Amino acid sequence: MNRQPLRLAILEATRILEQAGVASPRNDAELIAAHVLGIDRGRLPLTPLVDPPVVESMRRVVEQRAKRVPLQHLTGWAALGDITVDVGAGVFVPRPETELLLEWGLKLLKGREYPVVVDLCTGSGALALAVAHARPDAVVYAVDNDPTALAWARHNADARAATGDTPVRLYSGDVTDPTVFAELDGLVDLVLCNPPYVPEGTDVSREVADHDPPQAVFAPGGGLAVIRHVVGMAARLLKPGGGVAMEHDDTHGGAVPELLRARKVLSDVADHQDLAGRARFATALRG
Repeated sequence: MNRQPLRLAILEATRILEQAGVASPRNDAELIAAHVLGIDRGRLPLTPLVDPPVVESMRRVVEQRAKRVPLQHLTGWAALGDITVDVGAGVFVPRPETELLLEWGLKLLKGREYPVVVDLCTGSGALALAVAHARPDAVVYAVDNDPTALAWARHNADARAATGDTPVRLYSGDVTDPTVFAELDGLVDLVLCNPPYVPEGTDVSREVADHDPPQAVFAPGGGLAVIRHVVGMAARLLKPGGGVAMEHDDTHGGAVPELLRARKVLSDVADHQDLAGRARFATALRG
């Protein structure tokens, strides 16, 4: 059986993905190779030659990715912070941009013992579970209104708990309901949220349009309808000195901070850019 250089297989995969319009062809080609080989991406240079069946398996996965099936659906997982969560049909795929929101939240919690954290619109559970992993002493609550997303979140929460992470408290509920988590009013150190925020009618990538659940992506009211409720919820949940961080559309760099400033109990409002320099998430503290 003639072994083939893995480097050439990755180059070919990169070429195919580039032609298909995939945003990060080389990155995806390497992650697909690592997935097929069952190794970490960092170990690819230690595997110079591969058998033809490996090249064939890679080709099949690359074909799917070229059809713009999300990479995370093909590998079965997405990373956030120091953990990975399982993802697939019916649940929003966590994005690398959300790392910055998580970092901000964990920094706020430094020096606080047994903090109470709430993750609104939890989806796969990634944010809540990343916090629970980083802060075993935290009491982490998570909520979503979508049964499919909650099933994924429950699966991921059980998997993280089985590895020894502090279990998160997962609830079915809607952030537009003013009674959700009413028992936590004024007790929360950190509210995190990656809500649906893309304005309806916005042109999005095929990965998003064909595979992310629309209710987790788009929101009415120019993309601000859910965010308005999240702002109100954060204002009532946070204890003095607590903070909120929520992701938003890159067109919302002015609107979301304005919504936060309109709440008299919130101060230190700031907007933050993602790695590409786009307005990406807003933060505020409870005065």
